[in-house]
Amino acid sequence: MGNKVAPDGWIAGRLLWPLEALQTARGTLFPWITVLIGCGIGAWFSVLQEPGAGSYAVAALVLAAGAGFAWRGDTLARPLALAAAALAVGWLAAGIRAHSVSAPMLDFRYYGPVEGRIVGIDRSQSDALRLTLDRVVLREVAPDRTPDRVRVSLQGDQPWLDPVPGQVVILTASLAAPEGPVEPGGFDFRRMAFFERLGAVGYTRTPVLLLEEPEVGALPIDRLRSHLTKGMLAHMDGQAGAFAAGAMTGDRSAITEETVAALRDSSLAHLLAISGMNMAFLTGFVFALFRYGLALIPFVALRVNTKKVAAVISLAVALFYLLLSGANVATVRAFIMIAVFLGAVLLDRRALTLRSVAIAGAILLLVQPESLLNPGFQMSFAATIALIVGSAALDGSVYRQRLPRWLMPVFTLVLSSVIGGFATAPYAAAHFNRFTDYGLLANLLTVPVMGAVIMPAGALAALLAPIGLAGPPLWAMEQGARWILFVAHWIGGLKGSVTAIPAPGPGVLPLFTLGALWLILWRGRLQLAGVLPVLAAFALWAMADRPALLISGDGKLLGLAGPEGRALSAAKGGGFAAENWLQNDGDLVEQGAAAERPGFDGPKGERRFELAGLRGVQLSGKGAEARLGEACTGETLVILAARAEAAPAGCRLIDEAVLASTGPLALWIAEDGVRIERTKLAHRLWSPPAPQVKLPDLKVKPVALAGQ
Repeated sequence: MGNKVAPDGWIAGRLLWPLEALQTARGTLFPWITVLIGCGIGAWFSVLQEPGAGSYAVAALVLAAGAGFAWRGDTLARPLALAAAALAVGWLAAGIRAHSVSAPMLDFRYYGPVEGRIVGIDRSQSDALRLTLDRVVLREVAPDRTPDRVRVSLQGDQPWLDPVPGQVVILTASLAAPEGPVEPGGFDFRRMAFFERLGAVGYTRTPVLLLEEPEVGALPIDRLRSHLTKGMLAHMDGQAGAFAAGAMTGDRSAITEETVAALRDSSLAHLLAISGMNMAFLTGFVFALFRYGLALIPFVALRVNTKKVAAVISLAVALFYLLLSGANVATVRAFIMIAVFLGAVLLDRRALTLRSVAIAGAILLLVQPESLLNPGFQMSFAATIALIVGSAALDGSVYRQRLPRWLMPVFTLVLSSVIGGFATAPYAAAHFNRFTDYGLLANLLTVPVMGAVIMPAGALAALLAPIGLAGPPLWAMEQGARWILFVAHWIGGLKGSVTAIPAPGPGVLPLFTLGALWLILWRGRLQLAGVLPVLAAFALWAMADRPALLISGDGKLLGLAGPEGRALSAAKGGGFAAENWLQNDGDLVEQGAAAERPGFDGPKGERRFELAGLRGVQLSGKGAEARLGEACTGETLVILAARAEAAPAGCRLIDEAVLASTGPLALWIAEDGVRIERTKLAHRLWSPPAPQVKLPDLKVKPVALAGQ
């Protein structure tokens, strides 16, 4: 009968084909371990209810079984066993990290004396100086309810205050727990604060008084950072000095919001963040200085491997830079990658490979699982992976065959800027709702100055400071910083320099990322299958809709979608919510301009609107509750920026009591009326359960929806 395959054999072959494909790909699968650890972490963050002990027990069993099977089991199924183990590791790492950093958050509004030790100094979006305090003492608040850390913005000038890390201060402040998202699915500041052990934020308009000077030996790195920053600012004027100091020490307390905005709108904010580029410039300069400097000494060059000596010294400098900068997520990520690369140099391995990036990613995800959700993590690894893949693709055809040696630095700069910008653009647009149209030009004009002037001059200043010769390199730093800020203000001020991008839906970035990783990491006939999820992600992004009406968590601000963009009910107040709503819409206008758009009528305390045939009114200000009876007539939706003691029967009411349970609300137009979406749905460690309240029924008769 020929060579016909039996049906059962054909079926078995089809079932075993994925396992055989995994076996064929052996040697290229290691980076997938990191990807799957990230998937396990992402799954842990995505669930609405806090995982219990049972889920961790199951994950531990899966980890043990997967590891055991991978060690002693069938060779064909080992990749699947390792995949299951990696997913379990991600789930367990996220849970362990969350429970290890869990600390009290204020569950009430506090006004009164606050005592604490300064551990952080920076500026708010309104340019107010902010102090982060630990060892917090609040009047009549039990220690088990007192936050580990609080952050207080200082309203008004306090010229007598010269804050230094380690000082114990006392002040009178208004504090509250960190706020959650300003709309359903929005950025969760409360979750970020939880992992920073930040239990309260607020402000003070009273003097900040010094109780105690820093203890001997307390916070040595923080005090050194403050000392170096002040020393640099004493030799460099204005925002150029503030930028140079911020790039070197991580202390940005002297940088104004205007400068930050210019850097952001020109796609140069990454130069200020102490991340991969800054650390690479610094360690690269130190590595070259010691490797080639020692090579000039024949006695040393003939007896010592100067390359490895330079790697050890560079690693020590990178560690010191990590500690000096405050060891934030971006800097930790950069240090891990630098350490992996320098370790590869010491072991005579290739330093820049996908395997080394995967090792760095796995270490950071296991130590700080929450960094998976951090824009800096996503953008940094996207750029690094893209640069490795892009450079490898062009290595033979361009680098070695077609370009003269003198043109290589220029080509490398342009290529790295293009590849890095292309790789990070989707993440920047998703998180910051903007695309900087002239960002490539700005980076081409400034990145060489950052690498060739500012970072090397900073390193030389540190070396020469003990002998009093830091002046010339600091002057060079200042000139480089002035150029960068000039370019930032010029590019950021050009017409059309920024294009607004609407926020994507919740699954767009994960879908895009997994598709892109498949394209990069998989080898074989199915590699191009990664194109499908990437295209699907962009299609979903393009079709993403925005709520017809947004209601802030206190009911004092409404945002109504209209033909000219979202109209806001108030020109002032609720600025953080207003800014985020407009940015998520892909709208760059200010709150005042949005408040002038058509959509709301009536006086300040009684704003009326209409949504798909549904009439609505917002009551706020003094006497708002007294006007409730008059407003609760007919089919009107009433939004009360106060707590109603007794609402009229049948009133479609959303008041402060309702919003305290639901959080900010989003209203969507549906076929049978208006659908309401809550923000407070999850019960996690950083978001305690909210009492469930009944929301008003906003179904509208079909005749009203049809406009008849």
